[in-house]
Amino acid sequence: MSNEQPETGRARRVTIFDVAAASGVSRGTISRYLNDSGYVSESARQAIKDAVEEVGYVPNTAARSLATRQTKNIAFVVHESHNMFYNDPNLGGMLTAANRVLSEADFQLVILILDTEQTLSRIAGHLRGGYVDGAILVSVRAEDPLLRIVQELGIPAAMAGRPAGASSVPWVDVDNVEAARGISARLVGTGRKRIAMIEGPETMRAARERLAGFTSAVGAHFDANLVIPTPDWGHESGFDAMREILRREPAVDGVFAACDAIAIGAMDALREAGKSVPGDVGVVGFDDSLWAKRSFPGLSTVRQPVEEMGARMAAMVLRQLKGEDLRHTHEIVPTSIVWRDSA
Repeated sequence: MSNEQPETGRARRVTIFDVAAASGVSRGTISRYLNDSGYVSESARQAIKDAVEEVGYVPNTAARSLATRQTKNIAFVVHESHNMFYNDPNLGGMLTAANRVLSEADFQLVILILDTEQTLSRIAGHLRGGYVDGAILVSVRAEDPLLRIVQELGIPAAMAGRPAGASSVPWVDVDNVEAARGISARLVGTGRKRIAMIEGPETMRAARERLAGFTSAVGAHFDANLVIPTPDWGHESGFDAMREILRREPAVDGVFAACDAIAIGAMDALREAGKSVPGDVGVVGFDDSLWAKRSFPGLSTVRQPVEEMGARMAAMVLRQLKGEDLRHTHEIVPTSIVWRDSA
């Protein structure tokens, strides 16, 4: 079937009328099938499906959005720099899992990276303008204006991590305190006495909770002078923090890093200083990301199931779009310790 118009040479858009002519099914039935809005017999479904493939019909998503009041787009908003977004395997795992769940429900994931005030204004306008049906929020900070905007709009949303303050947005997280306590206690159990922690960004609740778990585990060995916060969760920040720890305490013999990328940065700084891992200094991390699996020696760490977290957040948004009230709902996913050779 040709869609060319000889007088212009431009392709004519295939419409529902073409599908009706090819299938022998009424336009009303075809509309119900395309919008999944009513009963359609199995024989009619097959006829419509065959006709759609035959004529090359593509639904007009703009028109469908007007009719259903849905864009079929869900925003995946990451409050990190572009560099962190592309280099953090946790974000990749979370995004991939969320996208899988949303794709199965015929929704498209739209990635929005929040790294400047100007970007915040643009993303806020995107959310307020109705360009997406819901949002998944990742790396939310304390007093984060993004979270306030989402709550004011009342759009279906879910976030990674427990909010720093009061929030009605449902969230998915791990028990950061207990997980950090567990791996820190195991590090103490190897006989380490001068143990430092590279905390992560102080504006992130997860960093503060992991510090609380570490403090509980090391007990009398805790030294506040050996706790170094970082501006982000990156490798370079871990490298710089480890250098500062060695300046303050050359005899440090253990390090708990709040994430794997920071831990690998610390291990690189230790090697630069002529320290062996785990001979001189035992190092443990948090995430069980690709950083941990590809390092040498292999990094002992906490396995955080980021794929499951991504899938659960996507499911939460879809449930809200179906009318469920999930305000103040939260889910805690389990962690486990993966012990390798770094400690």
